Amino acid sequence: MSEPMPPEPAAGRKAAPTKSKPAGAPPDKRRLAVEALMRLASDRPWSDIEIADVAHEAGISLSEMRDLFPSKGAMLEGFTRMIDKIVIEGTSEDLVGEPARERIFDVIMRRLDAMTPYRDALRRIAWAMRGEVASLPALNRMALNSARYMLAAAGVPTEGPLGFVKLQGFVLAEANVMQTWFEDDDPTLAKTMARLDRELGRGERVLERAEDVRRLTAPFRAFGQALMDGRDRMRRRAARQEEERRTRESEREDPAAAI
Repeated sequence: MSEPMPPEPAAGRKAAPTKSKPAGAPPDKRRLAVEALMRLASDRPWSDIEIADVAHEAGISLSEMRDLFPSKGAMLEGFTRMIDKIVIEGTSEDLVGEPARERIFDVIMRRLDAMTPYRDALRRIAWAMRGEVASLPALNRMALNSARYMLAAAGVPTEGPLGFVKLQGFVLAEANVMQTWFEDDDPTLAKTMARLDRELGRGERVLERAEDVRRLTAPFRAFGQALMDGRDRMRRRAARQEEERRTRESEREDPAAAI
């Protein structure tokens, strides 16, 4: 089967540049496997797809598949990395001076552009994952890792006290936007962009409240840290005094030990 055609960018935004493979380059078997999984997922229930089915669809042996991916979940992570790279490689300096909200908007919309050929598969996978509660923590970790790179591409720092809030906020915003994107058949993606704008506005308000809470609780956190430091000093002092007491008792029992 042929690979999906590159998606058309939503109105008003540039398409990410694509890199062509050198003539005669060996096929990327990891990508073959990922593409095969997405083709199967586009018209088959997720729970019906076996590893052997993916290997057969990709045209690679089961032994080779074992070296590539241990599970379908790992293939989904491979898909996420593939999309991440497309977005990162398509990032330019055009929006450097724009507010963070605009830069994140651009990153998420370019991410949706890159995922457009796989929309049917992603819709079915997202629906299936609602019933796999045990998989949700692993999926969230995968999404957080992706968010870290997407925010980096947008020039948004994720270290520091509010780093996790930003990462988890990005994950939730993207997940909510994708629910609208799945059903948005307008080539301009007007509904999707409107939903994304609302989600980013909500995210800004959450960050502002989190920053306010962090600032207001700073004195209490400093007081708590001082208490902990004081307790540590007291424990160290008590341990030192106990060691000195034992040394003195040992010397009294064995005077030769002091020589």
